[in-house]
Amino acid sequence: MARIEAKLAEMGLTLPQTLKMPANVNMSLPFAWVRVSGTRAFVSGHVPLSLDGTLAKPVGKVGAEVSSDEGYAAARLVALAHLASLQKALGDLDRITAWLRVFAMINAAPGFDQMPRIANGFSDLILELFGPDIGMHARSAVGVALPLNVPVECEAEVEIDGLRL
Repeated sequence: MARIEAKLAEMGLTLPQTLKMPANVNMSLPFAWVRVSGTRAFVSGHVPLSLDGTLAKPVGKVGAEVSSDEGYAAARLVALAHLASLQKALGDLDRITAWLRVFAMINAAPGFDQMPRIANGFSDLILELFGPDIGMHARSAVGVALPLNVPVECEAEVEIDGLRL
C-alpha cells in the first residue's frame, strides 16, 4: 500500500465517492475534477462529502447555521474529497511532490470573520498526511456565497511526479 493511503488507514480515514448531486438539483458540471498538465494537477472546487458522495451535513452559513467547529470539520471533509479525486486521477497519492496552493471559500454569515480558522481544517489534514516538506502550501480563505448552501468549498494546485505514469 502506498505511503499516503497507509497513513489515511492508520488515521481511520476513508476517501469519499465522487459528488452525487442532490436529486432536486438540475445542474451539469462541464469540467474535470482534476486537470493534469505536465507536473501540475489543478483540483477544481470540491465541497464536503459523505462517504457515499452525497453532500455532508450540516449545510448553511458558518457563524449562523454552522458552528466554527463544524466548519473546520467540513473543511477536513473537503480535503478528503480532494484526495479522492487526486487518487482517481493520479493512481497514487504518493505522486504528489508538493501542495502549492489552496483557495478556501467559506459560506460566511454576515459579521463572521474567522475564515482562516475554518480553512485550517483543510490545511491541518494535508500537513498531517504529507508533512511540512510536501504539505505546506500557500493559501487564501475568503467569505462568499456558495452553491448548494455548503459551508466550505476549496480548490488547489499540486505538483506531481511526472515520471511515474
